[in-house]
Amino acid sequence: MLKKMNIENVAVIERAELEFDSGFNVLTGETGAGKSIIIDALGAVLGERTTRDIVRAGENNANISALFEQISSSTVSQLETLGISVDENNSLFLQRTISADGKGSCYVGTKPVTVSILREIGRLLVNTHGQHENQNLLNPDKHVEYLDRLGNYLQIRDTYQARYHEYCAIHKELKKLQVNEEELERKVDLLSFQLQEIEEANITVGEEEKLKEKALFFKNSESISDALKKSSHALSACDDQTESVSQRIQTAVNALNTISDKYPQAKELKEKLYTVLAEFDECEDKVTNLVQTLSFDESERELVEERLSTIHRLMNKYGQTEEEIINFGQQCRKDLDLIEHSDERRQELENKLEAAQDVMVEAANALTQARKKAAKEFVEKVGNELTFLNMPRVKLDVQITKAPLTVMGAEKVEFCISANPGEPSRSIAKIASGGELSRIMLAIKAVLADVDDIDTLIFDEIDNGISGQAAQKVGTKLRQIALSQIASRQILCVTHLAQIASQAHHHLLIEKKVVNDRTYTSVTPLDEMGRRRELARIISGEVTSSALDAADEMLSRSR
Repeated sequence: MLKKMNIENVAVIERAELEFDSGFNVLTGETGAGKSIIIDALGAVLGERTTRDIVRAGENNANISALFEQISSSTVSQLETLGISVDENNSLFLQRTISADGKGSCYVGTKPVTVSILREIGRLLVNTHGQHENQNLLNPDKHVEYLDRLGNYLQIRDTYQARYHEYCAIHKELKKLQVNEEELERKVDLLSFQLQEIEEANITVGEEEKLKEKALFFKNSESISDALKKSSHALSACDDQTESVSQRIQTAVNALNTISDKYPQAKELKEKLYTVLAEFDECEDKVTNLVQTLSFDESERELVEERLSTIHRLMNKYGQTEEEIINFGQQCRKDLDLIEHSDERRQELENKLEAAQDVMVEAANALTQARKKAAKEFVEKVGNELTFLNMPRVKLDVQITKAPLTVMGAEKVEFCISANPGEPSRSIAKIASGGELSRIMLAIKAVLADVDDIDTLIFDEIDNGISGQAAQKVGTKLRQIALSQIASRQILCVTHLAQIASQAHHHLLIEKKVVNDRTYTSVTPLDEMGRRRELARIISGEVTSSALDAADEMLSRSR
């Protein structure tokens, strides 16, 4: 669950520290106080898309961090597949910085991660319900995902999708063979030319580097020759010298040897000169050998330049390295072999495709039956929740109709509702109001809560379009989800309604103040008296005795 959150320089929030607990947590405050900003900040630290506009005016960076504790074992396993490890207390610390110039950084603990990895982590830890997910409810393409989350048949779906991908792979390969003869001839000509060009070049890995070294040698041949000759002249005895450097060092060694037994320092110096003399003689021999063997064959130079030109020309056409050119040629050979044996391969693929289709259809039928069974359970459970949420006349219907095979199966799943007895079911998108959408989604969430592994649920704008007894029921349902006997959940909810706020176990007040012409948002955990006053403000707009009495009644009822 989300335990702590720190926000710095986000919109009107200069600095805020929030602590949450298990159970039902609400955030209330006047319109514009910054409640939604907190939810946006949480979304940012969970890797959701954001912009540099989130940075508080006049500041360089916005910083958001969140600490999650008591992470479930199933979530820990999923995190490990992303390369993320929790600490010994099953805790995870997330941090994100957004700079005013649009750059930013993300960390899990002290480990830097990408935004996309942070987003995957966030979706394992938190499930956010807001206007976006209400829009998903209006999109029939998303309905199958809700049904699949309830049904205990993910293995059946995985099996179908594996068969579907196998079928598509065979179909794709077969389609490549099904081209007209003229196009096939053009392809054979091109592949043959490319393969011949690469094979005739007979390139080897590492060849370019060696040729570059030779080319550099030839380019600097004159200066290399001059330098070697000068070195040889300096080291060896020449016409104008009676002794070479080596001979003079030997003379010094002989002289020191005559006094080495009388003068210890001379012995030490003599031994050092012996070492120098040996190394010097070796260097002299090498320089002399280089001078004698040095060769600048103009024809070899032309061959090197021509070979480099060939390699660079092929690199421009087939790859940036020798390996890429060789691999390109090997692929050309495979493609040519495939075309040459295309008739046999086509027949083989057609047989495989037919067999793969039979297996895929069988798997699709199994998935369809599983979905139909889950749909009955889904309709019953959501119907019970809708009745509780003051929508007893609304009946949900899961319509499963046959459709062309896709990666999601062989059917289209759509949620429809009948708003009144005797009326036919129609698409949710066509007849549901904003308030109905919120409660239908809450009913679905309540049904799915016991099968989802996510511990923290966030509800933003869940009170949209509702009031009175319906709002009371929504608050009660949120409290029930948080205290489910099957799996307790942490609920975070932004609300403007006292009926919902009164049901919470923990209450945070979001307030906006203006100090020295700057706007600041503060977050205050409320005790019992603070809750009474805040509920009274929500009820009547100001704290009056009658509003306080109403707040007391709400709190008493929630207990």
